[in-house]
Amino acid sequence: MSAMKKILYILFVLAGATACKKQLNIAPSAKVTSYLVVDGNISSGDSTTITLRRTVNLDSNSRANPELGATVAVESAGGASYKLNSKGGGVYVSAPLNLSSGEKYSLKITTSNGGKYASDFVQVKNSPPIDSVRTAIKNDGLQISVDTHDASNNSKYYRWEYTETYQIQSAFESQIIVVKNDSPPPPDIQTPRTPEKKVYNCWVSDTSNSIITGSSAKLAADKISDAPMALITANSEKLRLRYSILVKQYVITAEAFNYFELLKKNTEQIGGIFDPQPSELTGNLHCLSNPNEPVIGFVTVGQVAQKRIFVDKANLPGNWVPETPYGSCQLNTLLYARKVTSTIPTIPPIYVNEVNDLIYGGFQLAVDYAPGGYLASTPLCVDCTLRGTNKKPSFWK
Repeated sequence: MSAMKKILYILFVLAGATACKKQLNIAPSAKVTSYLVVDGNISSGDSTTITLRRTVNLDSNSRANPELGATVAVESAGGASYKLNSKGGGVYVSAPLNLSSGEKYSLKITTSNGGKYASDFVQVKNSPPIDSVRTAIKNDGLQISVDTHDASNNSKYYRWEYTETYQIQSAFESQIIVVKNDSPPPPDIQTPRTPEKKVYNCWVSDTSNSIITGSSAKLAADKISDAPMALITANSEKLRLRYSILVKQYVITAEAFNYFELLKKNTEQIGGIFDPQPSELTGNLHCLSNPNEPVIGFVTVGQVAQKRIFVDKANLPGNWVPETPYGSCQLNTLLYARKVTSTIPTIPPIYVNEVNDLIYGGFQLAVDYAPGGYLASTPLCVDCTLRGTNKKPSFWK
C-alpha cells in the first residue's frame, strides 16, 4: 500500500480529558424523451433563482435531469435585460433586481443545443407582509401555519415555499485528531480539534417539496388564516434540539394559481415537480425555436415576503422522543499498541476504502484506542458532517 496519511476521529483522551405554452397530452410512447421544466419567480428587490430541468417519458423510471449550460435572462417590456448566472445543477441566479411595479417582465432561455424559450410578459405582483408563522402542538406532531392579509384587497392568490433548518449532534464527541503515516513510519501526530474541525454539532437544511397555495378570492376580505405549511412528526429528529423555518410568500395571478393547483394534483400522484406529469398543464412558457414543443412551468414576477421562526426543544412536550440514526452506536476499545508520539509498531493490517474511512479487522473505525489513550466508534456515530454542515448558519441565534 502506498504511503498516505489517515485521519482518525478521537472521542476522548482517557488519560487526561473527558470527555418552456401548449397543453400537454403526452402519450407514454411519445418519441420525444424530454421537455423543459422551468421553475422560479422573477424576484423584485431580491436574488432571482430559476431552475431548469428535463422530464423523461411517462413509462420511464428515470428521474429528470438538470439543464446545463443554458443562457438565462430577464427582459422587461421596455427592453432592459438582466442576465442570470449558472450556479450548477440547472440552477441559475441573479443579483437582486430593482423591478418597476408598472412594468412587465419575461424570462428568456437559450439552451446549449440552441433551443430558444420565453415566457409571456408578466405583471409584477408584490406580496404583502406575512402576519405570522405560527406553531400548534397536535397529537401527531408540530403543525406550522401562516397568517397573512392584504388591506388593499389586491392580492387574493398566494403561494408559499419554505426552507427548514435544524441542529443535529453526533452520538459521541470527537475532541482530537490523530494523523497516521504508513511508510516510512514516523511518529503519529495528535492535535486537538479546532472549531472549524469540530464534528459534534451540525446543521441540516431542507427545502419544501410540495406545492402550497391559497386563495381569498371567494372571501369578503383578502385574508388568509392558518394556512398549513408543514407538519413535523413528534418523533422527528428535526425537533431534537432546535428547529427553524423560513417561509416565503408569493402573490400570483389567477392563471398562475390555476396552474399550480393542477400541478399540485399531478405531483401528489407522481411525487415531484420535475417528474413526468399525467395531466394536461398549460403554463405561460413557449418554445420559440419549435412551437410544437411543450414547455412545463409558470413564471411569476414580484417581491417575495419572508418570515422566520425558531422552535426549541424546551417548548415541546417532554414525551416527544426524537428518532436518530444512532440506535446501534457504541464505543469500542480497540487495541492501538503504542503511544501517539512513538514509532508505529507491527499491528494488524489497516486498509483504506473508497471513502477514505479506516477498516480495522472488518470494523469501520472512526477512532482508535491506545492504552491510556482513545475510544472508537463508527464514522456515522462521530462525524455529523456526514449528514450536515458544521458551519453554523449566519441566522442561527
